[in-house]
Amino acid sequence: MGRGERGLKGEELIQEETNFLLNTYARHPIFLVRGQGAKVWDSNGREYLDFVGGIAVCNLGHCHPRVVQALEEQARRLIHCSNLYYIGPQLDLAQRLCEHSFGEKVFFCNSGAEANEAAIKLARKYTKEQYGGKKYKIITMEDSFHGRTMGALSATGQQKLHKGFEPLLPGFKYVPFDDIEAVKEAIGPQTCAVMVEPIQGEGGVNLPSPDYLKGLRELCDQKKILLIYDEVQVGMGRTGKLFAYQHYDTPPHIMTLAKSLGNGVPIGAVVTTEEVAQAFSPGSHASTFGGNPMATRVGCVVLDTLLGDGILENCQQMGEYFLRGLLALKERYAFIKDVRGKGLIIGVELEFEGKEIVGRCLEKGFLINCTMDRVLRFVPPLIITRNEIDLLLAALEEIFSER
Repeated sequence: MGRGERGLKGEELIQEETNFLLNTYARHPIFLVRGQGAKVWDSNGREYLDFVGGIAVCNLGHCHPRVVQALEEQARRLIHCSNLYYIGPQLDLAQRLCEHSFGEKVFFCNSGAEANEAAIKLARKYTKEQYGGKKYKIITMEDSFHGRTMGALSATGQQKLHKGFEPLLPGFKYVPFDDIEAVKEAIGPQTCAVMVEPIQGEGGVNLPSPDYLKGLRELCDQKKILLIYDEVQVGMGRTGKLFAYQHYDTPPHIMTLAKSLGNGVPIGAVVTTEEVAQAFSPGSHASTFGGNPMATRVGCVVLDTLLGDGILENCQQMGEYFLRGLLALKERYAFIKDVRGKGLIIGVELEFEGKEIVGRCLEKGFLINCTMDRVLRFVPPLIITRNEIDLLLAALEEIFSER
C-alpha cells in the first residue's frame, strides 16, 4: 500500500516529499494514488479527469486490464535478465515494431532521452564508417525537446533549458522548425544527420507544413546524411496513426520511441534500417535494463491493443471533436491566439501565461498542462470519450468567461 493510501492527508504527504526529494519539478498540490481509464484519484479521494496522461504516456488509459495482466503474468515468469542472453518478449516487440513501421532493426532502452542518445551515437558512427572524415554535426530545430541527459539536452533547441549546464556536447546546430531553406544553409561537410520531431510537443504543439518532412528526406538523401525522427511524444497512436510520420508518407532512417510504448512502464526504443544498424556491433552501445522482459511484454500488449481495439479510430474522431470545440472557444475569446493539433495532441496558444488556467482547471477536477508558458497542451488517453471532452470544454468556457 502506498503512502497516500495509509491515512495521511495530501498536505502532509506533500510536505514530507519536499523533505526528501530533489526539487526538480514544479508540482501541482495534489497527491495521486490511483488511476483507471481517463480518471485518477488523489489521497483525499477526489476524482480528476486526466488530459495530461502522464505527458502522453498512458495512451490506453491508466491501469488498462491487459497491461495489468501482462505485468502480473510476466512477473511470475521472469522480471529481469541480462542482455547477454536472448529474451523472448524483446524479440516479440522488435518484430511487431518492424512489421508496422519502416524499420528492420530495434534497440531497446529505458526512456526517450536514452533512445535519442543512442540515435545520436548511431548516426555519428554510421556516417563516419560510410564516408570517413569528421562527420559528426547534427542539425536540430529551435523549440525542439529531445530530453535532459547531456547529449539529448545538447540536441534540444531551447536555450532556457541549457542555462547552468554549459558547456554542452559540441556538434549541434539549431535552425527554425518547418524551414527547409534554413536546413539547406546549415548543412556542411561535417553534417551527419538532421534530427526532428514530426510534430513538436514540448515546443508548443507545432505542426509542419505538408511537404516539410518530404523535403527534409530528399535533402538528406541528396547530401548523404541521416534523417532522425524523435517520435517519443507523438508516436504510438497519439496523432491517430501509429506513428506521426505516416501522416506525411515520409519514413526516416532512424526513429526514437518511448513514453506510451509501455503505457507507463519505462521503456525506450530506437528503430532503424538494416543498413544503418550495421554500424553498431557488440560493445558499441548497451543498456542494462533495456528490453527488460516486463517492459517489452507490456509493449507487445500496448501495440496489439492500439491496433486491434479501434483506439486509433477513436483518437482520430475524438481529436477532431475536441479540436472543433476548442476552435469554437477561440471564436468567442479573442485572447486565444491559435488552436492547433493532430489526433489527440492539441495546443491552445494564449496571449497570456497559461499557469493560472491550469490551476483553475485543477480546482474543477481536470488535469491539463501548459508548455512554452502560453500554450495549453492537451494529451489525454486515446480512449477519452465525447462526454469527457464536453466536461472539460464546459469548464474551460466557464474559466475563460471569468477573465
